[in-house]
Amino acid sequence: MNRSKILGSAALGLGLLASLAVVPASAAGSAATGAADSANSSGPAGYSAHAATIAAYSGSAADEAGTRAFFEAVMKSAKAKQKATGSSAVTVTYDAGAAPTFAAEISSSASIWNSSVSNVRLQEGSNADFTYREGNDPRGSYASTDGHGHGYIFLDYQQNQEYNSTRVAAHETGHVLGLPDHYEGPCSELMSGGGPGPSCTNANPDANESARVDELWANGFKGLHKSELATVR
Repeated sequence: MNRSKILGSAALGLGLLASLAVVPASAAGSAATGAADSANSSGPAGYSAHAATIAAYSGSAADEAGTRAFFEAVMKSAKAKQKATGSSAVTVTYDAGAAPTFAAEISSSASIWNSSVSNVRLQEGSNADFTYREGNDPRGSYASTDGHGHGYIFLDYQQNQEYNSTRVAAHETGHVLGLPDHYEGPCSELMSGGGPGPSCTNANPDANESARVDELWANGFKGLHKSELATVR
């Protein structure tokens, strides 16, 4: 089934916080995984336990501990594989198999980051450091981790109808690489996320964001200053 048919079958709505919609049949398995995560809480009022690990594209504040935990988990995994193979470059491996609707956007996101930074490379493959998922969630798209080495990026159907999908994917991938949200930033800042509104289609990090990612991956955990993440929006 082509992408337009898959997206067209997802329920549409004006608000990002609309109730859960019917999942396209072809994505039922991956969406069910996201639904299971949501089921761990009892609806909007019960998101607190899970929301502590979420950096959402729009509509909620990113959590400092969650962003840091995702980055550290991915870096630890990638560095371990780098050491085992003796490679001089740090490669972060991702698995997009559970998000087939957004395969093109995820691939474009990886290409964007790979052309913007030099100290880390994104590559699709097995034994992944993080994964992508798709489905319906009232929180929209987000990056999430349990803080114990497992993380994923969730891409919401409805939100990706309203916002530029490549920007959403690249923004959430930015969290994997260590960047916090800055919703009040301009469209030129990738990590401003949904702040500038749906008309913003920029999917590229600006020079400061690229430099920050290179700094983080050159300096490891010590490069992630808690004082900087204390202002995460």
